[in-house]
Amino acid sequence: MRPQSAAAELDAAGITDPALRRAYAECRALNARHGRTYFLATRLLTPDRRPAIHALYGFARHADEIVDDLGAGASTEEREAVLDELGLDLVSAFAGDDPGTQPVVTAVADTVRRHGIDPRLFSPFLTSMRMDTHVTGYATTAELDTYVHGSAAVIGLQVLPVLGSDAPAEAAPHAAALGVAFQMTNFLRDVGEDLDRGRVYLPADELAAFGVDRELLAWCRTRRTTEPRVRRALAHLVARTRAVYRRAEPGIAMLAQESRDCVRCAFTLYGGILDEIAAAGYEVLHRRVTVPRRRRLAVAGPALAHAVWTRHRP
Repeated sequence: MRPQSAAAELDAAGITDPALRRAYAECRALNARHGRTYFLATRLLTPDRRPAIHALYGFARHADEIVDDLGAGASTEEREAVLDELGLDLVSAFAGDDPGTQPVVTAVADTVRRHGIDPRLFSPFLTSMRMDTHVTGYATTAELDTYVHGSAAVIGLQVLPVLGSDAPAEAAPHAAALGVAFQMTNFLRDVGEDLDRGRVYLPADELAAFGVDRELLAWCRTRRTTEPRVRRALAHLVARTRAVYRRAEPGIAMLAQESRDCVRCAFTLYGGILDEIAAAGYEVLHRRVTVPRRRRLAVAGPALAHAVWTRHRP
């Protein structure tokens, strides 16, 4: 089966306006460039659903780039000002005053209207993005949970109406948990890179229980090693993240049937990152752990065949 083009996906979604199509295409490009695992999973969705998922990803990625990639010399105030501008542009687009001046806003506002997504879910997301401009660590698990609610749980809730469910109220807590599981996986995979940006997304209280602090993490990063206390702390956090995946998993069966293969694939591949972290001896301070391409294909291939069969069976 040949992969469908961006144009075919937009046609399937009924998106005909040229400006809208360009906006959605930019979001799709962001997804393809920065979210390999996530983009691979979207191939399992029906074509009409894919543009909305790309729009949601594209908006989130754009906000993240403002925080991390605005420029080495950009001040906290400058980053916050750009985020505020993004938020105002989004509010105006949601109100229907204009389609937004930024492609990611144009696409995500259209997605919100088409799929009945609650616009209020974007406020906590932007709040968490603003936290990234000045918060460099989290003293307690509760503090980190506040950040993760906005940066990840609401993403799961945004995506849920696009995926579809006959029981959205029952599926919502599981969708939120899956967003959190993915985010926590990223925190564990990227702990070394985050340190270089001056941030630690691992709760200090849980690290301290194993005799670990920011200084020890930085020491390991600098010396390209992993101290035994750090291994034990990371093993604990991997186990805690697996528990979040278990809370999320029952929600997959609550989704529209044609969306389940996509979410199951993402669930398996992201969970596989935890497997790779463990297999690497928790050496994530000086290397980036990824799921090997052969494993991604082994998971996605059968899922794609099942998705195609499901769509075309009588």
